[in-house]
Amino acid sequence: MKSRRKETEQFIRGRRNSFRYAFAGFLFVLKTQKNAWLHLAATAIVIFVSFWLGIGRIEWVAILLVIGLVWMAEFMNTALEIIVDLASPEKHPLAKVGKDVGAASVLIAAILAVIIGVIVLWHPLIEKLRW
Repeated sequence: MKSRRKETEQFIRGRRNSFRYAFAGFLFVLKTQKNAWLHLAATAIVIFVSFWLGIGRIEWVAILLVIGLVWMAEFMNTALEIIVDLASPEKHPLAKVGKDVGAASVLIAAILAVIIGVIVLWHPLIEKLRW
């Protein structure tokens, strides 16, 4: 029985540490990445406007998915940049390509988010403003 209890305690401690590391990563991105502040502002604005417009559940799913996609791309890009800097502290053409491709993933996610945001929010916004 003691072995099982010890395993359970280790499991719980491991999950708690996983969350602590994840939150540390989240705070690192917010503290060090200027674009994360743009994403945070855009997220807040889109969520506020979505509440104000009273969009439906399916629309919320689309909005939240693309918000999550942009944030995930930004976090993965940040991780990639840090790993590339660690592996190649000196300038190298392949390191630049890796970083550029990572940045492109954020751009693609952001463009997709804008397109879906317009598709989802445009008509309710026009209706709300009576244009």
